[in-house]
Amino acid sequence: MASTEAYIVIDIGTGNVRVAVAAVTGEILGIDRENIIYHKDTHYPEALYFDPEQLWEQVTALTKSALAQAGDVHILALTATSQREGIVLLDKYGRSQIGLPNIDHRGREWESLIGDKSYVYQLTGRYPTSLFSAMKVVGIREKRKEIWNDFSTFLSISDWIEYKLSGIAHYEHSQASETLLYDVEKKDWSAELCGVFDIDLSVLPQLTDSGTILGVITKEQAANLNIADDAQVIVGGADTQLAIISTQPETNDVVIVSGTTTPIIKLTDRYVTDEKERTWTGRHADESSFMFEANAGVTGLNYQRLKEIFYPNEDYDVIERELSEISSFQCVASLGSLLADEKMPLTKGGFVFDAPVSHQLTRASFVWATLWDIACSICENYKTLNEVSPHEQDYIWACGGGVQSHTLRQFIAALLNKKVMIRNSYRQSSVVGGVLICNKALGKDQPPAVTLEVVEPAEMRHYASLHNEWKKTRSSFKQIFS
Repeated sequence: MASTEAYIVIDIGTGNVRVAVAAVTGEILGIDRENIIYHKDTHYPEALYFDPEQLWEQVTALTKSALAQAGDVHILALTATSQREGIVLLDKYGRSQIGLPNIDHRGREWESLIGDKSYVYQLTGRYPTSLFSAMKVVGIREKRKEIWNDFSTFLSISDWIEYKLSGIAHYEHSQASETLLYDVEKKDWSAELCGVFDIDLSVLPQLTDSGTILGVITKEQAANLNIADDAQVIVGGADTQLAIISTQPETNDVVIVSGTTTPIIKLTDRYVTDEKERTWTGRHADESSFMFEANAGVTGLNYQRLKEIFYPNEDYDVIERELSEISSFQCVASLGSLLADEKMPLTKGGFVFDAPVSHQLTRASFVWATLWDIACSICENYKTLNEVSPHEQDYIWACGGGVQSHTLRQFIAALLNKKVMIRNSYRQSSVVGGVLICNKALGKDQPPAVTLEVVEPAEMRHYASLHNEWKKTRSSFKQIFS
């Protein structure tokens, strides 16, 4: 019996590293994950880092575990996807120096160096802050001379994974969109932007297109993973972009990617920016399209943490059953989600419920309020996108682990007055996106797109008063903690 043709997809998220072995059909044959280990950098007020070699050891171990689960497979190719804005610095000898995740803000105290932020916004499609990669590099330059003196270049985390596999340093376009050094409309590194941050253009790697062949795995890594040494390394991309690819949407579709954070994205065929500078525009992981985006911020992570508190030993089906049994809504939450129309994020939040505490208040009430907070935040950000670039379709796509909640899908459908559609691949969307780009690179047939569920919008009057209550609660928290 012939071995199953398969790919290895390495996914470095904000919270964990995941490695999957998947057939060319998209079927997951083996998967394993571990939390990423972050460390505080005491040189800065808000800095986190990871040890790249420690992360690579995790990737190697998880890959071997996933391969053991997968059985008899022939690995045709490997690819990687990762959190946006996260980078790894390399020294003059090509060795990994330090890893800086998307949640690292070591560059915050140098944001004032950016004189004309509107000019940067027009070129990069995002208002410049310490979130983005250039500011992390500036932070290293200003306070970590022992690293900077040997610095040679930096790569996105997914591009660094592919560098470890192939020995070829490069930067994929969707990831380059997150650096503040890349002209999104022109699809190229920008000498003008490098000048803003006093970063030499020559340190930036060659740009590569997602879904193309980067090279062949090195013999050392093939032996390390015990796979064929003719396996191709395919250029991957940012995790949000690959998740979107898995839904196989069309131009002008809106896709909600519900993970640790929740980007709300409209696919466009032209470079769109917002006069009020509230949105992001970046390159999608294809040759020509753009992603016009607002982000609801930390949402899925809130849901996961509440599950750990209230449902530590139950699965999500138990939560959904208890949510369906709620007849009166006892609780409203505001948990720090982001709204594009607000200049400052909420850094404190909580739950509001009647006093004295009602006997009807249950653990499900708190989860219901958390999901409602997520849905309302999605709704407000969607309105901002729609104001700048109207969305005409009567549906939206949703993917990512967060939308495994049918209750959340119902909330979104009602608030947006749109059908919410999910594919059968929605739970492992970034992995399946990796499969599709590998198929593209190797000329394999793509699996058919299968719509798993369509949630019709409910009567909005049922939810209108609750939406207003959420707005009042959010406003109250802003006043208390401003």
